[in-house]
Amino acid sequence: MIAFVTRFAPSPTGLLHLGHAFSALTAHDAAREAGGRFILRIEDIDRTRCKLEFETAIFEDLAWLGLKWETPVRRQSDHFEGYAAALEKLRSSEVVYRCFKTRKEIADEIARAPHLTPDGPEGPQYVGEMLADYKERSLLAEGAPFAWRLKTSRAVEIAEKIGGPLTFTEEGRGPKGEHGTIAATPEIFGDPVIARKDSGTSYHLASVYDDALQGVTHVIRGEDLFPATHLHRLLQAILGLPAPTYRHHRLITDETGKRFAKRDQSATIRALREAGETPASIRARVGMAKR
Repeated sequence: MIAFVTRFAPSPTGLLHLGHAFSALTAHDAAREAGGRFILRIEDIDRTRCKLEFETAIFEDLAWLGLKWETPVRRQSDHFEGYAAALEKLRSSEVVYRCFKTRKEIADEIARAPHLTPDGPEGPQYVGEMLADYKERSLLAEGAPFAWRLKTSRAVEIAEKIGGPLTFTEEGRGPKGEHGTIAATPEIFGDPVIARKDSGTSYHLASVYDDALQGVTHVIRGEDLFPATHLHRLLQAILGLPAPTYRHHRLITDETGKRFAKRDQSATIRALREAGETPASIRARVGMAKR
């Protein structure tokens, strides 16, 4: 029997809400039905927004919902050296470059030629170029801030030479009903930021690295993250990591059709619990069967 390992990976930047409850329960139920493993991972690389109080609340809320997970829980902030090693591998493959441009400079550049930068999942598909060595050395000597960007076109070329056309398996549904074998199109991101000088990684790099390290076989998450799969598949190929199966699910919305956000305090699990809700009523609210 093939192992089944999935995970729920929240960021402790606020209290969990109904949408988080649905995603966590969906992954947890899938692991139990498959006789597999359920992992909880804390994605706290953003040290300015992540708070210990929210991490504590995550554990409390998930336990109240009846979820059980393996320990110890992996916290990304404890493992920057691993992400640095992954970034170094990308550097050695010559698929990343330092981008010294500020957000304003990039916005101004896009405004001058908007037809060259159609919108992607993270905004305009900015594509940059590696600086000449002498310019880069000068900026580094000045201590200029920079971000590491993936040279997507080169990365795709290398990945396809190694393993052929990039695809991923979708067992759920993307936002447009995508299902089955999907052709990966990471170019929709332009040249995305893969790491920053101050943090040394990004959500994309850390998530891909951790999924492989923890043996995740099935990534179960909301359909809003479906576009990220295209980029993650490229990173997996370049880094020589296994490709998990993906299972994206619907999003939970309020009565107006708007998806929940962490600022929606009335929809947090804590608020609902304090208002007298039960784990069973939370399942009913998100359209899940009782357990």
